Amino acid sequence: MLLLLGRTVPLSFVHRVTTCCPSSLSRPVFVSCVLIKLRATTSVSYSTVFVSAAGQNTGTMPERRPFVRLPTDVYPVNYGLCLKPDLIDFTFEGKLEALVEVTQATNQIVMNCADIDIITASFAPQGGEEINATGFNYQNEDEKVTLSFPSALQKGSGTLKIDFVGELNDKMKGFYRSKYTAPAGEVRYAAVTQFEATDARRAFPCWDEPAIKATFDITLIVPKDRVALSNMNVIDRKPYPEDENLVEVKFATTPIMSTYLVAFVIGEYDYVESQSSDGVTVRVYTPVGKAEQGKFALEVATKTLPFYKEYFSVPYPLPKIDLIAIADFAAGAMENWGLVTYRETALLIDPKNSCSSSRQWVALVVGHELAHQWFGNLVTMEWWTHLWLNEGFASWIEYLCVDHCFPEYDIWTQFVSADYTRALDLDALDSSHPIEVNVGHPSEVDEIFDAISYSKGASVIRMLHNYIGDEDFRKGMNAYLLKFQHKNASTEDLWDCLEQASGKPIAAVMGSWTKQMGFPIIVVDQEQQGDERILKISQKKFCASGPHNGEECPNWMVPISICTSEDPKCTKLKVLLDRPETTITLSGVNPEQWVKINPGTVGFYRIQYSSSMLESLLPGIRDLSLQPVDRLGLQNDLFSLSRAGMISTVEVLKLMEAFVNEPNYTVWSDLSCNLGVLSSLLSHTDFHEEIQEFIRDLFTPIGLELGWDSKPGEGHLDALLRGLVLGKLGKAGHKPTLEEARRRFRDHVEGKQVLPADLRSPVYLTVLKHGDSATLDTMLKLHKQADMQEERNRIERVLGAISAPDLIQKVLNFALSEEVRPQDTVSVIGGVAGSSKQGRKAAWKFVKDNWEELYSRYQGGFLISRLVKLTVDGFAIDKMAAEVKSFFESHPAPSAERTVQQCCENILLNAAWLKRDADDIHQYLLQRKAPPV
Repeated sequence: MLLLLGRTVPLSFVHRVTTCCPSSLSRPVFVSCVLIKLRATTSVSYSTVFVSAAGQNTGTMPERRPFVRLPTDVYPVNYGLCLKPDLIDFTFEGKLEALVEVTQATNQIVMNCADIDIITASFAPQGGEEINATGFNYQNEDEKVTLSFPSALQKGSGTLKIDFVGELNDKMKGFYRSKYTAPAGEVRYAAVTQFEATDARRAFPCWDEPAIKATFDITLIVPKDRVALSNMNVIDRKPYPEDENLVEVKFATTPIMSTYLVAFVIGEYDYVESQSSDGVTVRVYTPVGKAEQGKFALEVATKTLPFYKEYFSVPYPLPKIDLIAIADFAAGAMENWGLVTYRETALLIDPKNSCSSSRQWVALVVGHELAHQWFGNLVTMEWWTHLWLNEGFASWIEYLCVDHCFPEYDIWTQFVSADYTRALDLDALDSSHPIEVNVGHPSEVDEIFDAISYSKGASVIRMLHNYIGDEDFRKGMNAYLLKFQHKNASTEDLWDCLEQASGKPIAAVMGSWTKQMGFPIIVVDQEQQGDERILKISQKKFCASGPHNGEECPNWMVPISICTSEDPKCTKLKVLLDRPETTITLSGVNPEQWVKINPGTVGFYRIQYSSSMLESLLPGIRDLSLQPVDRLGLQNDLFSLSRAGMISTVEVLKLMEAFVNEPNYTVWSDLSCNLGVLSSLLSHTDFHEEIQEFIRDLFTPIGLELGWDSKPGEGHLDALLRGLVLGKLGKAGHKPTLEEARRRFRDHVEGKQVLPADLRSPVYLTVLKHGDSATLDTMLKLHKQADMQEERNRIERVLGAISAPDLIQKVLNFALSEEVRPQDTVSVIGGVAGSSKQGRKAAWKFVKDNWEELYSRYQGGFLISRLVKLTVDGFAIDKMAAEVKSFFESHPAPSAERTVQQCCENILLNAAWLKRDADDIHQYLLQRKAPPV
């Protein structure tokens, strides 16, 4: 879907990401695409007490509400839908003429309907007399309406006619209004849609369940100076007889499809157009005057459609596809069939003012949404329980697509930092959930638009692809798409097709990864016998709070790969670990060679090596003989083990010092994230400055090597690395970096020398972190003057770095001002919370003080979860977990309920970590600076 911001776009769900880049909702620095779906939720009752591994009550999980799907006695075959939006009064009128099939006689029709008033309704059986409905009974909590008729509707075909009115709301869901500024400066509104998961019912009465598919004939009556778009191409445009200022725009009939994929947009847009090599018309719609900024996405889309056609061996089934940038948009993007909607920052690229990470983000989001045109739109999940398959699959294949279009991005290494490790972090919590969650009431759908559905889903599909091999994987995918095209399918249907194609026990293997939460830690020891290496391998559940001690320890069917130093890129042996432990013999391995489990960091597990095995691997970090992705994985595993109390954090700090020669951007990015987590943790101590010194020492050599200006022959990853390193040094108070950042910022503001886009975030962050009220005023002025949403977002994400208490408050007030788009308020507040201890306290107080306004603004959608996570996840005092829990008990936020659990658990884990390791860390940081005796 929806890229959580990221996918309906990448958002930053996880603890480690929150601290290092609170911006990841709209464009994570390392860039993951998590698409997040959004919806308003209705109230939920609470009961089940949830206890963390630390043995503390962390709150309650929502009780499942009673829920009944729509009756099957009447179903739609075709929706004839005409809508007439009013962009001044923000209302709309609608007429529905639906061809329906009555499967058994009934005197009522039950449909989904929310925030809509039905004026009249009637039913005309084929060839029979029209029957007027005598009553409309709205069940608001279940978002349903029952139309009652005076006599039974008989079995057979008929036409259901409904006249209705609704509101163009400002909640970024359903049929809503989106505010933008026209080139001349005046404020205007567009009318746009966001229906996933269950908001088509806010635009027209319908059977709003993914399995109830039909065709759609859509007509829009709109101002004649506006662009009108829908899923299909325009087949007729004529003056509207009742008003000379309006036109009637009719679109071609859609294929059979689910309601959540229907879309329409009415507004002012320019576009750029091309054709893919297989003849599909591709357009990218941009704000007026910014058509140039659509060219990069157009290039990606025209390359991507033929790639997917060839990969799936199934052609794209519509004559056109439009990609459009929407001003007010809660998620990252949404895969409506033939009309994909995006946040501006997920689609628009300015050749002069967009940074390298924005290009990469746009490429990933376009790749994600276009994958859904097949996987989700052509074949659709039967019910929301299978949402993970849609999102996990698209979150995996977007990387395959970007790797095809831009091999220089080394995107699969970035996948490990952006998706794989963040999924491991979240899934190690007691308050995680299985990939596949039984969803009943639609209000439960929001809870699963998270890093488990997206990032863990993508990670286990990557593991599955590796286990099956590309050829058989593609064969199985093709069989699945052909068998279920224009229909619905479940997770098991995909496993069946892949099993037939590969001859491997796919359902059994994957069931262990999708139906139980968590993942194993693989414990490895070795002994040498002649030229044979005997490995003893066992699995147990990995918990963020330390080793699993429960009675029932779950097992996984774990594909294990093994390589040696003889050829670190080549797998020497593959086994399927389907029991708690096993012994493996590797022949032809001499005593000097090291052995590495999980080359490529593909298997979804963490590894704990015996000390001798770990010792032999560490030189591979310094001499770079380990692959970058394995250097990253080794460091990340050890960091996670230290947080869980299984090794000392000092061991990890020693390991981090071995990365002094590291050249790889993604390895540095992951290291930087983990140091950000540690820095945030140690902000609760009186030796925070010592960890800053450690960071400065670690990053200074690579900073000196890179310098400030790009050199001839440098590429995409060099630009990302320079921005990362300079930002890290600047924030940590490295004096030469701070002085140079201030000089360049002054020149930029005075117009002497414009900062290259890739240097803006690190420079802005550095000058704000060490700046005063004049610096903040200058930055707010730059924000006001910015013509590009990317630049505004870039500034919004770093404003929280300011350190004076009164200025922190000024930034928080700014977050709720008219200057910040509603969907971006969250990243401003998150930026404050992630920047300092004072910021965290101030942001939490601000959220509590303004809760009603914030909750009303996001109507309980996924942005509320994101706000909660970014604000409180970094606390490290036991009593804060109790305070957070208590606040949300008296201010229920059903869609964020699981997030609140996870945050309380993270706070308790942080507090335990600090108590356990703070003194040792302090001693180590002091002693590494002590002069030799």
